[in-house]
Amino acid sequence: MIENLNGTHETVNYRENTNLRIYDNVQYEDYPTHWHSPIEIIMPIRNTYKLEYSDIPVTLREGDIIILCPGVLHHLYPAEGQRYIIQAEINPALNLREIDSILTIIQPALLITPERFPDSYEQIRTIVNQIMKEYKEGIPFFEASIYSMLARLLVLIGRGHADAAQRFVTDDIRQRKYVEKFMTVCSYIDEHCTENLTLDDVAEFSGFSKYHFTRLFRQFTGFTFYRYLNQKRIAKAERILADPSLSVTDVAMASGFSSMSAFIRMFKIMKGCTPSEFRKMYRPASRNQESWDSIRENAAGIS
Repeated sequence: MIENLNGTHETVNYRENTNLRIYDNVQYEDYPTHWHSPIEIIMPIRNTYKLEYSDIPVTLREGDIIILCPGVLHHLYPAEGQRYIIQAEINPALNLREIDSILTIIQPALLITPERFPDSYEQIRTIVNQIMKEYKEGIPFFEASIYSMLARLLVLIGRGHADAAQRFVTDDIRQRKYVEKFMTVCSYIDEHCTENLTLDDVAEFSGFSKYHFTRLFRQFTGFTFYRYLNQKRIAKAERILADPSLSVTDVAMASGFSSMSAFIRMFKIMKGCTPSEFRKMYRPASRNQESWDSIRENAAGIS
């Protein structure tokens, strides 16, 4: 299934004239630790399926579904049986702030089972089956149809998360107002993540005290404010690293980090490699630029 692997970076061979690759997978094959830019959805149809992501082992039962966010290291182990594996580039087809917020909330992955998602599991499973059917038939506009279904799937997850978050809200805050408020806060962080944002700044923007904001933000997103902020900065850095004319130092500053060492340390925590290694997976740097980037990373004491 992995056709192009450079180190741990898989370049996905999409179906012609699409940004999709979907497998009705029955191969007994080991897919070593790798990552890629598309989102990946896996659902076993027959027998269990074992995988590992971010050093977390998971055994999927028949009908269980896992969504792996873009850029997440994962390992798929050989197994008898059958599973659907969906790979789809989210941008630019679903380049929406709300979709981006949902992906941030479920980062690095989300396991969907009947027990964990009793209200939406059957709908999500039906969508996965419909995506596979649409892909196999390949009738005109199948890609647009599949992306509309992916959007619906992510909306179900986002609304399910919002409903769960509402259970933690005190009685004096109306549930709808709470959700709208924190969606606005997430959009604000997304727009200003490269600036010198602090917890005090965003708490003031939200209208809550810092203590109240800290508690509610974690309940809503599943992350601390600074974890969420750094995820946004690293996601921006990934995009900027595609420009070979910029040094790693330039990328660090452009993505909101105040120091080279902080940037490289956070990048390694979230991506499992240095920015220079990440860049080489996408496009070989010039010899001089590569040397300077390596020198800077060594000086930062992170390489």
